[in-house]
Amino acid sequence: MTEPLTIGLVGAGPWAGVFHAPMIHNGPGTRLAAVWARRPEAAEELASKYQAKAAASFEELLDHCEAVAFAVPPDIQARYAPLAAAAGRHLLLEKPLGFTLAEARGVADAVADAGVISQVVLTNRYRESVRAFISATRAAGPVGAIGEYLGGGSRPGSMFATPWRVERGALLDLGPHVLDLLDAAVGPITRVRAVGDPTKWVALTVRHENEVLSQAALSITTPVPAQVLDCLVITEAGPMSLVDSPGYALNDFADVQQTIMREFAEAVRERRPHPLDARRGLFLQELLEGALSDS
Repeated sequence: MTEPLTIGLVGAGPWAGVFHAPMIHNGPGTRLAAVWARRPEAAEELASKYQAKAAASFEELLDHCEAVAFAVPPDIQARYAPLAAAAGRHLLLEKPLGFTLAEARGVADAVADAGVISQVVLTNRYRESVRAFISATRAAGPVGAIGEYLGGGSRPGSMFATPWRVERGALLDLGPHVLDLLDAAVGPITRVRAVGDPTKWVALTVRHENEVLSQAALSITTPVPAQVLDCLVITEAGPMSLVDSPGYALNDFADVQQTIMREFAEAVRERRPHPLDARRGLFLQELLEGALSDS
């Protein structure tokens, strides 16, 4: 039997505790080996819950794992992910890869230079309903699409109301999810234009390589009880709809967590690149950068 993939977790905040740590601990083929965070007491508390090592430094974390998962703000991920890659550690990354295109490129280049496996936690792309929707729309010949991704993540009281989300808004937070979905379901994206206030409401106009036009609305300040992800694709075979409301309850993510861990462990053990890797994250960041420059 293959030994479990040992993973070190960088970060011990709410999302690390709710999503990453239990995902790694319970994942098929993986084991949470160590936790490191800027607050040692938080790392100790989270690590002890899963019988993992509370690392005193990032370097110590690397000594205890084959791969590193990140549950920290994008700029912190962009600082430490290249160091982990250079040390030969495989990477489980969050989106966006960084705050800037330069930061994202630094992560992707480090992965390529080191030849390690990377995978981005675009949670919705690991849902069977989303994967089936993508397969069906591409086969049916898309002619237009409209979508929305709405939530209240930056509203007071939300565990997602972190400083960077409150300050930077929906484009960097939800934009990668929506652009990834539209690119996969409708066709390769060539250009994105954004209008609106990212901290309130953003509208995207998206052009695809196949000359199809799609549009989407994003917000993380809407008063909804759970995130709402909807997408309507008009195809040659008729309309096709995705109505997927992920929510934030832990049991809503159980299947997603299992899929992420299984695919990551298999990709590492087989040395096989995952389609949602750092290159994919960089592509999405390039689209976001283009949207910001055109707005």
